[in-house]
This record gives sequence, structure tokens and C-alpha cells, in this order.
Amino acid sequence: MPPNKPQRIVIIGATSAIAEHCARLWVSDTTVHLTLVGRSVQRTQQVADDLQVRSPQSRISVREADFMDADGIAAMAAELAAQGQLDVVLIAHGSLPDQAQCQTNLAQCREALEVNAISPVLFAEAFVEHMQRSERGTLAIIGSVAGDRGRKSNYVYGAAKGLVTRYAQGLQHRLASSGLTVVLIKPGPTATPMTAHLPGQGKMAPVEQVAREIVAGIARGAQTIYTPGKWAVIMQVIRHLPRFVFNKMDI
Repeated sequence: MPPNKPQRIVIIGATSAIAEHCARLWVSDTTVHLTLVGRSVQRTQQVADDLQVRSPQSRISVREADFMDADGIAAMAAELAAQGQLDVVLIAHGSLPDQAQCQTNLAQCREALEVNAISPVLFAEAFVEHMQRSERGTLAIIGSVAGDRGRKSNYVYGAAKGLVTRYAQGLQHRLASSGLTVVLIKPGPTATPMTAHLPGQGKMAPVEQVAREIVAGIARGAQTIYTPGKWAVIMQVIRHLPRFVFNKMDI
């Protein structure tokens, strides 16, 4: 990137707590051209207004999107790419479904899979089509440690995030010889509004810490970011537990 040229960053799901804190770090570090994409213009604009106060010199714009409209996603990605080189695209949206309800309500089960798996893949494919032409930039996708092994407490959500993991790995393989970096982000339990109803809030990672580790990992071009870092070790153990041991665990 030429000296003094502001980074162009696009955040999909900009109203999520992790995404918002990543954006705060980016605007506090330097001047950026930031595009925030959300499902609600009003909520996304509130985030944009806060960021603009923090960084008056940055250019911050808001876009509304239907996160399941494949044609609309493709058109938006093409439009943003036509405006100039995209340096970072962060795909950060998702929801935490109720596992028990997903087991009895197939509509909720389908929605959980679409929001957490299908939609991120659609956005990633749409942006990669344009980013790979310039042979540079970073596409970062937020998955979850839940995608590393199916557990009875959240296997629908875990299945969706497992799809994101396999997708990101395949995309990394496809683009291995290019200058485009694909980063897979796997947060552990994080204290955000999405997890506010869950027990053990005090043991969850602060969202500020998770955002710092994500932004730092993107900057260094990490292939996979477990955050906090201890989750890389924890999930390594859980993935390799023998089935007869794992099946006795209440997790």
C-alpha cells in the first residue's frame, strides 16, 4: 500500500460486539476508509457515529444488506471493490441459537445454519472474486472454537462453525500461491451481548482482549487465530480425546 494511503476496510456484521471493538482499534491506530455493513441501518449508523467521533479524519460509511440475498451480496461486493483496493474484509456476523429449540423447531435450526454458515460463505466468495484480481489484501472470517468438535450442548451452532472452518481451509488452499491472505478466527467464549444470557460470564474473555488479538493477528497475516490463545491448546486436547472418554463429558 502506498505511504499515507488510508486502508480500506469492510466489516460485515459491524454491529457485533467483536466487530465494533475491532473497528475501534483500527480507527484509533490510523486514518482508515471504513465501510460498515449491517442488517439494520439505524444500529449500524450508531456504530459509525461513535467511530467517527473517535477518528474524525477517517471516512466511515454504512451499508444495509440482506445477509441471505446471494444476488444482493454479489452486487454489493462488486460495487465496493469497484471503488478501490480492499485491504481488509472482516466477516463477523452470526448468532448463538438455543440448541434445545433447534432440536424441536426446524425453522430455527435452518436459520441458525444459514446465518452462521451459509451467509459468511456467500460474503467470502463474493469478495474473494474481486480481491484475488489485485493479488493482495486480507479476508478474515470469524468462526468459533465450537466448530472444532461437535458437542451436545451446541452442535447445531458447532456444525455451522465447522462448515466455516472447512470452507476457510479450502479457501486458504486455493489461494496459497496468491498474495491474498485468508484468516480464520476462532474465538472462545467471549463476554458480549450474544452470550449475556449464558452462565459463567466472569470466566469469559473480555471482548476488548479478543478484538486486540484479532486485529494483531490480521496485521501479521496469521492463518488461524485462536483467541484467547489458550483455546488452541484446549481444543487440541478436546479434538483428540477418545470417543469413550468424550462421551462421558457433560459439555
